[in-house]
Amino acid sequence: MSFPITPLLPAIRDSLSAHSRLVLEAPPGAGKTTQVPLALLDAPWLEGRRIVMLEPRRVAARSAATFMARQLGQEVGQTVGYRIRFENRVSAATRIEVVTEGILTRMIQDDPLLEGVGAVVFDEFHERHLSADLALALALDVQGQLREDLRIVVMSATLDGERLARFLDAPRLSSEGRSFPVEVSHFPARRDEALEVQTRRAVEQALAGYPGDVLVFLPGQREIARVAAALEAAALAGDVEVLALHGELPVEQQSRVLQPAPDGTRRVVLATNVAESSVTLPGVRVVIDSGLAREPRFDPNSGFSRLDVVPISQASADQRAGRAGRVAEGWAWRLWPESQRLEAQRRPEMAQVELAGLALELAAWGSDQLRFVDPPPPGALAAARELLQRLGALEGGTVTALGRRMLALGTHPRLAAMLLAARDPYEQALAADLAALLEARDPLRGRSDALAERWRALAAFRGGRMPADASRSALAAIDAAARQWRRRLRCDAPPPAEIEAHLLGDLLAHAFPDRIAARHPADPLRYQLANGRMARLFEDSALRGEPWLVATELRFEARGDALLLRAAPVDEARLRADFPGRFVEEEGAVWDAERRALVARRESRFDRIVLDSRPAGRVDPAQAAQALTNAVRELGLEALPWTEGLRQWQARVVCLRAWMPELGLPDLSDAALLASLDSWLRPAFAGKTRLDALSEQELGEALKSPLDWGLRQQVERLAPARIAVPSGLERRIEYALEADGTPRPPVLAVKLQELFGLADTPRIADGRVPLLLHLLSPGGKPLQVTRDLRGFWDRTYPEVRREMKGRYPKHPWPDDPWTATATHRAKPRGT
Repeated sequence: MSFPITPLLPAIRDSLSAHSRLVLEAPPGAGKTTQVPLALLDAPWLEGRRIVMLEPRRVAARSAATFMARQLGQEVGQTVGYRIRFENRVSAATRIEVVTEGILTRMIQDDPLLEGVGAVVFDEFHERHLSADLALALALDVQGQLREDLRIVVMSATLDGERLARFLDAPRLSSEGRSFPVEVSHFPARRDEALEVQTRRAVEQALAGYPGDVLVFLPGQREIARVAAALEAAALAGDVEVLALHGELPVEQQSRVLQPAPDGTRRVVLATNVAESSVTLPGVRVVIDSGLAREPRFDPNSGFSRLDVVPISQASADQRAGRAGRVAEGWAWRLWPESQRLEAQRRPEMAQVELAGLALELAAWGSDQLRFVDPPPPGALAAARELLQRLGALEGGTVTALGRRMLALGTHPRLAAMLLAARDPYEQALAADLAALLEARDPLRGRSDALAERWRALAAFRGGRMPADASRSALAAIDAAARQWRRRLRCDAPPPAEIEAHLLGDLLAHAFPDRIAARHPADPLRYQLANGRMARLFEDSALRGEPWLVATELRFEARGDALLLRAAPVDEARLRADFPGRFVEEEGAVWDAERRALVARRESRFDRIVLDSRPAGRVDPAQAAQALTNAVRELGLEALPWTEGLRQWQARVVCLRAWMPELGLPDLSDAALLASLDSWLRPAFAGKTRLDALSEQELGEALKSPLDWGLRQQVERLAPARIAVPSGLERRIEYALEADGTPRPPVLAVKLQELFGLADTPRIADGRVPLLLHLLSPGGKPLQVTRDLRGFWDRTYPEVRREMKGRYPKHPWPDDPWTATATHRAKPRGT
């Protein structure tokens, strides 16, 4: 059987004979997933060892292994096998092992030498999952430190292959795909039309006007169910079969979708982005694309990364459309407006999810100096490590025995800590229920902040009673997930039917030690959290009056108290038994918000919750610097005496770090500064007892302290505050950042007459970054914004000259700006 990638296979083998790494670019349908591992089986350098291939999705892993096994005339589990969550189809004879992401990480952590493995292949790397980025970083470390003979192959359909090849110092090979023309158009929605209604109309028109099967891309199972119901109500022709395809389907249903349709039958396949790559759907001629996907995003309310519906990237849209041109010419209909612009590439998960799991993996590996394609954001990583300290997984930056047990569970560290805190099988079964509840969508339709109501609804569902305000399907999914958790914990105890009032909170306190909360003595609706923040209950809260709570969901407001969205009561006696080290009595300096100064207090605390506070003697200078630093951590960086010059210097460093990463500049973004206050700001508070005692000059020195003298000189040279212009004067360059922290183009605002004779736009950062010129009139009003000065002189200046010459007759407006003398003055009198 021939594939588009087949002619390239000899070059792939030859490259890996000479080099230990390879970047392979090949579009969907080229055959890279199934043909490259088979082609490498007999390579001399492999020496009979195994090939491990990382496949991001379970459906694709199963499908790829099955296809390769059939090509060899074997069953899965012989030469080719796979391992995914809760399923293992490998044997002693297996040479090609297809695994999903978390499994590869565990393999490397458990056996850093990767005994018996000759090559690791990363398929569909363009999806940029956090686990794939981590696994590649670990594999590179293994290769660099222990296994020079290990081969690493990174394969992708839509990725910046040149950048990746540079990063890996690897050759780059590209394969042409086999595709037919695809006509792309936008299928407009009608006014206020729901997605499922628009999709149904598109499917009906596609079936009526075009041949072949129809592939519909939808964000997730919920949308697939709604569209399936809409199509069922539409009463499609009898020869049309509607099928779903997503990762949670039973294996038999997945296999059925991937097989050719029976003769005379047309299919409508409703799929998540699992169908974007790695799996082949025969017979598809029309693709209908919602332009949406469910991807992980950090949810600060819950403390976890949640799957949110987000717009796809342009690369994903192109890849989805290409699915229509695999067997013949095809058609792709996009359900978003043609005017809507998509991001060019998918953003790495590393930049937008919670990093506690990553931080624990790095601690277990024993090094955080791994080479990542995109390094983890320092602020998010520091927050993750602080959480792991509270969970007991880290101690002084080193992973603890508890941390290693948490890693072995293969779930979020919060949930792992709670599952391991259960004292007996009864509590284990309840912890399994809580883990399932926390990971699932809310099963109750009404608003209630009591987590216990959700658990009681689950218990009622198991008892054959259906609460009126609950979703049966949601409760069934939670019950199934809880069974999986009990199986993983080897817990034989049945789930409890009734529980004591505080037991839910007693377990949840181990998952959310930072969100344990004590009632404010003067306000029954206000609570102080263990992390120092304040939170408030709803007026009609079912939890009103509870002395201790643990919050599983909070809505953090920019200012003022957070809102307790979901919580459970906690027994103080159990807190004292489980967290004895968190209850402390000590004398020290604390921040008085009203006086904006430090005062000496003798306090009894649980973490940062003050249980009792009494005046003490004078403030100890040794404690003052830390207390003031903590005050800034609570109040935010704006509490410091910033000047415009310091903010500009910070922006210059942040911009230059992005423009020239090879300089190794430290991260001075607000998030990173907040996360590292102890290292750069605390020394500046030495000997001070008030925030306003810190001067602007001292703040500047503290801010610049992470940069040695050489780096400071580089900043002045490569990202200067001012630049000389042809008039002989220096003009200010303004630096700024987008909301996501990426640099905006640096701006030079200058009067047009000061640039006469200058042909090209000035650049900074060793010529990499052109300035955005705001060309001003003599009165200081903007005439033009451009990064193409040469084009302005050639095309726009004559028009500007005609318009401005009469308005500003005292200033020069020469016919030829190229040879005119630049000036910041008006013309001499009489000229």
